[in-house]
Amino acid sequence: MRRPRAMSTASVNRIREKPAPYASSPCYQHELDPPGASKRARGVQIKRVYDSPSPADGRRVLVDRLWPRGITKERAALDEWLRDLAPSTSLRKWFGHSPERWTEFTRRYKAELRASKQRVELLKQCAQHARLTLLYAARDPQFNHAIVLRDAIEKTHQRGADQTAARLQARRAK
Repeated sequence: MRRPRAMSTASVNRIREKPAPYASSPCYQHELDPPGASKRARGVQIKRVYDSPSPADGRRVLVDRLWPRGITKERAALDEWLRDLAPSTSLRKWFGHSPERWTEFTRRYKAELRASKQRVELLKQCAQHARLTLLYAARDPQFNHAIVLRDAIEKTHQRGADQTAARLQARRAK
């Protein structure tokens, strides 16, 4: 079992510096997949870290700043731990998982994610190749930061697909 670790900025830069066999992707998860794995589901899902891991989870990434209580590294079965993508400590404490503060929390957290655009982009590219499961420890499945992060990744993914489609249409029009 691989030991989960947080990705530092240096790790992200090292990944970006590797010559990619595929022009668009700094995510090398697809190289580790067995033959025929490309038929597997892709995209982003969210799941509590306390739920049992399943083969359908794909790449499991913990996106909490603090390690979840009562969970061993073996039980978590993580591929990565991206602490830096979690809300800042001050934002997390301010929010307190209060549904009344959800709208403002979402706005503030999206602003923090814009500052970490490279890491969000990296997750988006991983999700293009295989299923990506964002793990969180919060009790409330409706009001937690993993929802905002998933939406940010999918929005980036959709925007990239829309831009590609627009470029293809422009080429065909010429």
